[in-house]
Parts: sequence; C-alpha cells; structure tokens
Amino acid sequence: MNAKAPPLNTATMRALAHRLLQPDAAPDVLPPAADELEDLIRRLRGHLSLLAPEVEEQALTHSTDGVLRYCALACVGEAHGKLRVAPLPGLSGAAAYARRLARTLDSLCEHYEKLGGADICPACDRQIMREEPSVLTEYLSPSGATSRSTRIHAHCANTVRRH
Repeated sequence: MNAKAPPLNTATMRALAHRLLQPDAAPDVLPPAADELEDLIRRLRGHLSLLAPEVEEQALTHSTDGVLRYCALACVGEAHGKLRVAPLPGLSGAAAYARRLARTLDSLCEHYEKLGGADICPACDRQIMREEPSVLTEYLSPSGATSRSTRIHAHCANTVRRH
C-alpha cells in the first residue's frame, strides 16, 4: 500500500456487496433491475481491482501469520479469476456473477482488515475513517489474555463493550 494513500473504505465496499448478498437471506427482496445490475457489477469489479493488489501486497510484506497469508493470497487469486471472466448471458447469469463478485469482495475486505489495512474500532466494530477523531489506547482482548495498542473512535473511548 502506498504510504501516502489513505486506507481503502471497506465499509462502503461491504455495503455494496451486502446489497447483493442480502436477497439470499430475504427471499421477499426483489433482485436489482438489469440496468442497475450492470452498474453494480461495474462497481464491484472496480472495488476488486483496487482491493486485490492491496491485500496481496499486505500479505506478502506484512503478514507473519502463514495461514492468514495463504488464505489472503488464495482470495486474491479468486478475485483475479472472477475479474477475468464475464457473466453468462441473461439477467440470471448477470445476477449470479454479481453475487460471486460480492462474496469475493466481502472476503477480500475481511483479509484487508485482518492484515492491518484498515483500523477497526474494537468498541463498535466500525472502520475508523481517516477524518474521524480517534485516540490510541491499550485494548484488552475479550478473553483478557492479551492487550495491544490500537486506535479507537474518540466517541467510543469511554464506552464499555458488552457481548
């Protein structure tokens, strides 16, 4: 990742992916129309094109966890494969392709965050955007076994997380 570039906004990417993945859980939600589906596919492909190289670079240069690195690189390979193919003809082919892209994008976002590409507030589980006020704090894991320095939203600093 370029040191001057801000972290990618995985929250926005996930929101787009979940628009296509939610109908699987809610059968009463109508699928997108053909023109909207074409736009969604274009946006998903754009996000994958931006995110895959970032995840790959992080996995190759920053990760010391072999399993995390292997899984991230496998997901990057999956993304490249999805970007090389075109949807099958027809609305159902495009919808299936869009859902595959969405699942891959959601997975890449997860790897990006785990590899340290985005700071996730441990109090509210939302991404800390560059322009948001945040503080550096010691975060104790839920098990209490480990602690680490992490950024947290300024407005979350005095909240208690309940599971």
